[in-house]
Amino acid sequence: MRLREVRPADRRTLTGFDRDSARVRDPQVGGYRHWATHRSGADGSGDDFHFAIETLHNRTLVGSVWVQADPASGRFSYGIGIGPQHRRCGYAADAVTTLLAVMFELRGYRKCEVSVNGGNFASLALHGELGFREEGRTRDTELLRGAIRYPVLMGLTADRFAEHRPAFLAARGPVRPSRGRHWRTSRRGRHWRAEHLRRLPRPTS
Repeated sequence: MRLREVRPADRRTLTGFDRDSARVRDPQVGGYRHWATHRSGADGSGDDFHFAIETLHNRTLVGSVWVQADPASGRFSYGIGIGPQHRRCGYAADAVTTLLAVMFELRGYRKCEVSVNGGNFASLALHGELGFREEGRTRDTELLRGAIRYPVLMGLTADRFAEHRPAFLAARGPVRPSRGRHWRTSRRGRHWRAEHLRRLPRPTS
């Protein structure tokens, strides 16, 4: 997969992801919206960036990631969503790992902070494998359709990511075509294309 800038033609697909997730009441969404109203006019300027997640095999749009970066503090956060029909193919893991590598290794950011839905066990596990540590849970909970939802605050430093990344990639092993409809090869270098992320502002020292 690769991360690229969101294009006007992507709007229909991204809003479709939101509509499909809302219809099936998918708990994995965790509140993330691919095309929120306040994002519709984003142009990639400032400290907020919206990127599309696209397969290399046939350029299929499978999701998106929203990045909020603060160069002054050297910290950033993100939200990520994969279309319901494209999940369980490894796209989220690839996109998050790519994003972290670019922000830490190329852009020089020092820490990433994210908020994960406490009921999203897959996301909690993924972030744990990447080296994120739980930093807190809000006391206020929301009871929605019989399920209690609460955000889990997790953080990851650049040094810890560098330490955990090799083990994470080794544990995943080679990716086989049978894992998903949009197959991926194990040539990791070809997948890590995020040229538009190079435009992000560098943190100040």
